[in-house]
Amino acid sequence: MIELMAPAGGFEAMTAAIHAGADSVYFGIEQLNMRARATMNFTLDDIPEIVRRCEEAGVKSYITLNTVIYDHDIQLMRNIVKTAKEAGISAIIAADQSVIMYASSIGMPVHISTQSNVSNIEAVKFYSHFADVVVLARELTLQQVKSIHEEIEREGIKGPSGRLVRLEIFAHGALCMAISGKCYLSLHSHNASGNRGACIQNCRRTYTVIDMEEGIELDIDNEYIMSPKDLCTIDFLDKVIDSGISVLKLEGRGRSADYVDNVTRCYREAIDSISDGTYGADKVSDWMERLSRTYNRGFWDGYYLGRKLGEWSDVYGSKATQKKIFIGKGVHYFPKINVAEFQVLSHSVKVGDKVLVTGPTTGVMYADITELRVDEKPVEEAVRGQSCSFKVSEKVRPSDKLYKIVEA
Repeated sequence: MIELMAPAGGFEAMTAAIHAGADSVYFGIEQLNMRARATMNFTLDDIPEIVRRCEEAGVKSYITLNTVIYDHDIQLMRNIVKTAKEAGISAIIAADQSVIMYASSIGMPVHISTQSNVSNIEAVKFYSHFADVVVLARELTLQQVKSIHEEIEREGIKGPSGRLVRLEIFAHGALCMAISGKCYLSLHSHNASGNRGACIQNCRRTYTVIDMEEGIELDIDNEYIMSPKDLCTIDFLDKVIDSGISVLKLEGRGRSADYVDNVTRCYREAIDSISDGTYGADKVSDWMERLSRTYNRGFWDGYYLGRKLGEWSDVYGSKATQKKIFIGKGVHYFPKINVAEFQVLSHSVKVGDKVLVTGPTTGVMYADITELRVDEKPVEEAVRGQSCSFKVSEKVRPSDKLYKIVEA
């Protein structure tokens, strides 16, 4: 059984992941995670609510606590692990031995992070003393992954639970030019360490190369030479699963709820189609088109199929085929007629528009506006300053935000 793990940078994304079919979600707490800068992370006070929502949905919950840990971080680290243990978090994803040792000492399940760069069976044996799940290095080929899996089975390598160690790999999302994400470029240039979750992603920019002997400058034409395209495995996911992995991880804790919804939904369908024997080219083509709608830097297959060099993005930022424009916020929901009222705060919305609603409890909901009303009267368009209403499929709340989806 393959476990699909989705990212959550906040309650909106977490709810979206759960509704889209994730088996587990992973997220950061406070500043001790690799996306401390990129997103609004959860706090210690959020943990009970996270556990409540996940348990209610039958979804596992994992805290990423995988940054470099200094002495002054140890007390906070222990507070996070202890609180997670008491609240019922499923596991801690860790790389630093201080986290691994402390979590193990109090009986908190541990997963070994990709930051540990596990690339061989001997490393798996070592970490099996502490963890039931090991996230393998992103630079391995599927053949190397399969060999590690077969050796685990042959030698019967078990984790603390007494079960065979399970392997996890990244299946989709942003890749870093550094080995398993361990980069110092941001630290050297801006004193903001990527290994402390503070990367400014200056590798994603354009650069000019200078010949130091003659001073000749060369612009790198049409390639961001340190910015890899995003990993995408959905077109060879059957081969990925055949390698013996147990957990597929989707990258994106810094991404929006609609990104999490889209990617999770596509990979859920792909996993299920492999299971029921309907996986094929037509479905892959549809998933690729849908994946291209939300944030991406272009797609490539990483190193899983034996690539020696990466593929680099040719644009700055996203190549998404669609984008969302903020329109307004929720005001009221009329359950008997499935109609929601929104305050239009910017731009306008009209009949025929496709819209997106996101919120901490709602998650992600799409709607096509076939009828629009202002002051209870039918209109073709609602503009800034007006309140409008239209039919929706689910409850809308005052905390929800309304976006219009347009072609990029």
